[in-house]
Amino acid sequence: MTIVPLPRLGRREAAAAALAAKHRLQVSWTTIAKSLDRSLVWSTSAVLGQQPLDANQAHTLGQLLQLDGDVVEALQLPPVRGADMVDTTGPVVYRLQEVVQVYGSTVAELIREEFGDGIMSTIDFELSFERREDPHGDRVRLVLDGKFLPYRVF
Repeated sequence: MTIVPLPRLGRREAAAAALAAKHRLQVSWTTIAKSLDRSLVWSTSAVLGQQPLDANQAHTLGQLLQLDGDVVEALQLPPVRGADMVDTTGPVVYRLQEVVQVYGSTVAELIREEFGDGIMSTIDFELSFERREDPHGDRVRLVLDGKFLPYRVF
């Protein structure tokens, strides 16, 4: 029987190390996305530990952010998703929760009327982010683009 040693760091610790290096080296998320040849949103999510990085991507990120081998190895561990990875008290996350609280049932009704009984997938999903200039103050534009999944009766 072969024993494979566990990585010294977990995915969360690797994410924290990568984020610290990003800030220390003043590397933009756009630069990271270009180096990974992926979208801005996906790349940011991957560095934060919520998307999978293959060996090539982890090594590319490691070179860009001057990360040690243990961090690069841990970046290749399965992603960690869900409430444990998000500080729900942070102002931006709190406001996103507020959007769901205020408009969640509205979106559900509109989806039901337009598509039928079902949900919007967050697995087959894209999120885009952009800054939109406005004379009254710049605006944040988020586009949630998920595949419709009808409920099935078996």
